[in-house]
Amino acid sequence: MLGTHRLRLLVALADTGSIAGAAQATGGSAAAASQQLARLERESRAQLLERSARSVRLTAAGELLVGRARRILADLEAAEQDVAAAGSAGGGRLRVGSFATAAHRFVVPVLGTLRRRHPALRLSFAELEPEDALPAVRAGELDVAVTHRYHPLAAPETGGLRRVSLYTDPMLLAVPAGTADGPADLGGFRGVDWVATYPDRGFQAVTEMTARLAGFEPRIVGRAAGYPVLLDLVAAGLGVGLVPRSAATPRAGITLLEITAPAGLHRVVELATRAADGSPAIAEFRRELRSRVARARR
Repeated sequence: MLGTHRLRLLVALADTGSIAGAAQATGGSAAAASQQLARLERESRAQLLERSARSVRLTAAGELLVGRARRILADLEAAEQDVAAAGSAGGGRLRVGSFATAAHRFVVPVLGTLRRRHPALRLSFAELEPEDALPAVRAGELDVAVTHRYHPLAAPETGGLRRVSLYTDPMLLAVPAGTADGPADLGGFRGVDWVATYPDRGFQAVTEMTARLAGFEPRIVGRAAGYPVLLDLVAAGLGVGLVPRSAATPRAGITLLEITAPAGLHRVVELATRAADGSPAIAEFRRELRSRVARARR
């Protein structure tokens, strides 16, 4: 039978790219990690690693076992959490990730409610964008993540995760005051400068993908990590930019326009958990979060 510690080492090697990195991630020495990985190869009766004097890489068999190991370890993590919770949201732990806007408006206040209600519940939080939060949930590093995707654009891969929609957020076009008014057909903005958030790993490239739907490639002259700075760039006259309604704080120097084409452009905010995770703490977090969202959006 394959040992879980050795499976964790193999997954850590895949994540860090080296035996030394895997050893550090799992709290051991490089020599011990190398021995354990060699033992894993004997147990699995397959060559899992290609070793050279300067590097190590996974074979096809190693890649296959890493994929299986991630699911096995995530299921074990879920089982441990379920046992720890033992039918009560007040025990065990809850590790939450969220992007900044939802964290500020909803997630952190809910964590405060759970802290007061269940002092023994071990809570932790990380501010993460979806492209980091979703893999963390899948790998068992987070229990729940509040994420977003853009409709009708390409969505992130969420296989093995359960997603619950929390709310939708229409996208607006922010333009320098006095440059445009009325509903916006984005095709009419093909010749202007744009400012945008960073595209990261693809599915958050909302400006690029939306402009392509409208039939042009945007000329992006400014990038921002978040919407407050993006709006500052628009107010400074550097360009126009897309912004969700919930992040579109009114300010001098900006006009916010409804978007008529491409039609139906909006951000979907979701809660993601592992499909097999039935933790009472997650269930209570989900109820509280949905209740707070509903109250805020009446």
